[in-house]
Amino acid sequence: METVPGKRKVKRRSECPLNASVEMLGDRWSLLIIRDMMLRGFRTYKEFLQCYEGIATNILGDRLHKLVAYGILTSEPDSSDGRKLIYSLTAKGIDLAPVLTEMVLWGAAHEDTGNQVLVRQMKEDKQKFLAGVRQRWTAGRQSPARRK
Repeated sequence: METVPGKRKVKRRSECPLNASVEMLGDRWSLLIIRDMMLRGFRTYKEFLQCYEGIATNILGDRLHKLVAYGILTSEPDSSDGRKLIYSLTAKGIDLAPVLTEMVLWGAAHEDTGNQVLVRQMKEDKQKFLAGVRQRWTAGRQSPARRK
């Protein structure tokens, strides 16, 4: 396997790109954490615990740790309380927005799901929806609280 600058050499079951994706994101909790960051602006452990799917504390801690290790999220101490961590999507993480959008649209097309307002927004103008997600991410990275 060739090593590309900026990419870590990780031992995987196979060199298949789909396998790499599944190993990083292959559980529902990782995808739901990323969803909550992109769509709800969640950034703290406490906010993730409040998601309506009801993630267990040990699972949440494990998934956040793994997403940081894979470079999908970053974490930094909260400036007002150094005991708390603030999580942010990296460029690698925000690049998952089109993937998650397609998964939402696929799920809505094949199952009876909720949040039809979101589904309608995605269907009506997918590029506009994705541009909004990226714009909120960019604004969050440049907010005064994030600058040092």
